[in-house]
Amino acid sequence: MDLEELRAFLAVAEAGSFLAAATSLHMPRATLRRRIDQLEARAGVLLVDRTRDGVSLTEAGKLLAARGRLMVQESNALLQSVREAGSEPAGVLRVLLPVGLPPHVLIHVLGIARKHPRLAFQLHFSDDPIAGLMESVDLAFHFGETSPAGPWVSRELMRIRVWLVASREYLARRGTPRSVEELSRHDLLAWESPGEDGRSWPLLRGGTFPVSPLVTAQDIHVIRQLALAGHGIALLPDPGIPDEGLPEGTIVPVLPDLVGRELGFRVVVPAVLSEIPRIKAMLDLLEPFLGKLGL
Repeated sequence: MDLEELRAFLAVAEAGSFLAAATSLHMPRATLRRRIDQLEARAGVLLVDRTRDGVSLTEAGKLLAARGRLMVQESNALLQSVREAGSEPAGVLRVLLPVGLPPHVLIHVLGIARKHPRLAFQLHFSDDPIAGLMESVDLAFHFGETSPAGPWVSRELMRIRVWLVASREYLARRGTPRSVEELSRHDLLAWESPGEDGRSWPLLRGGTFPVSPLVTAQDIHVIRQLALAGHGIALLPDPGIPDEGLPEGTIVPVLPDLVGRELGFRVVVPAVLSEIPRIKAMLDLLEPFLGKLGL
């Protein structure tokens, strides 16, 4: 397949008109139309329905657009890998992270970049980082036991304990629960992971039990800050890294032998990008770095 024809088609698919696509590509509209005609001739089917109001994709066009983006990404990644082969990792890494990942965790994870001073980071955040994998980022971090099926390189970086925590001040004021049943007498704060119900909390030995949280959010940092401020008992992932600027023991576990579970923290990279030096360097550095932290 001719990549220039494919790029022209993808531009039309995204822009919804020949004129807008030609403008975005800085190409005469006649040249763009000719490339689309040539691509349709190669495919043997119509890919674009032309109307007075613009263009729309046929079913065949929709299929080609979905796969074609990956083909262009693979081509760009291959050229980039060749250009950067043997060079020091450099450039901007586009990183997608779970909303509310605590800043003190980010500080530790991104600290490894000091080994490669020519690397820079562009951080993006999502409630569900792998829901829309993955055209505009280089690496995505997410919680979960597996990554979605597809052309990805996926590594589990660490196991994180999801458990109950509260500030010492809150427990001194409201008392420390000794059983799951006693939690109903407390203000509860729930981290809700993607696809799960924050009103159903896990038991360490399996199963769940219902709760009525005062606050439910997918933002881990918000829930943790509410717990630190003494507003309740929180269920959240706890990587065991001390909070910057807070005395050790400010926040303590609650019912650690009864409530909670383990959860994986993973990094996912499109397979076509995994050999680009700046991305490969990150993958190689992450696991030993986290291991040194004891995570």
